[in-house]
Amino acid sequence: MTRCGWVNPQDPLYCAYHDQEWGVPEWDARALWEKLLLDGFQAGLAWITILRKCETLRAAFDGFEPERVARYDETKIAALLNDPGVIRSRAKIEAVIAGAKAYEAMAEAGQDFSAYLWGFVDGAPIQNRWANFRDAPTQTAASAALAKDLKARGFKFCGPVIVYAFMQAVGMVNDHEGTCPRHGPCARAAGRSAKG
Repeated sequence: MTRCGWVNPQDPLYCAYHDQEWGVPEWDARALWEKLLLDGFQAGLAWITILRKCETLRAAFDGFEPERVARYDETKIAALLNDPGVIRSRAKIEAVIAGAKAYEAMAEAGQDFSAYLWGFVDGAPIQNRWANFRDAPTQTAASAALAKDLKARGFKFCGPVIVYAFMQAVGMVNDHEGTCPRHGPCARAAGRSAKG
């Protein structure tokens, strides 16, 4: 299999992520929220670092359940800062808590997080067909607009570049290389809506 050029073919974790998750349209609101937070954790780090810590991050952050995370206090923050299984950055931990509060506020206002996010691409994945992954942009007008709106709602670590990486990861944009065996399946998955 000739995967996208950004994948280290010697790393089974990276290969599995590329082959099973990256670029597959995600419609579940809570899963989207979690993935946005994980992309925020990546800021300044390699994505493989986050992949290797995903399970310990989920355990440390109560399964990334927004209603629980939104209630974290200084005691919980201190415990997280002492947990070697997480990214021990106070700013990133506080960003997760702020994101949980923002998510909860949207839910209380009757806004579905999935519908909100997908609205920035008119409810359907953008289909690209790059010859090389380096041809893909690092940000777009859509990622800039979404980043601006997320920040206005209280989300952090969500600039246009991080948001574009998120959009790629959750299939809002299909940026698999045109020759990658995953391009077609992700494009076909795009035809299924949140309801189907």
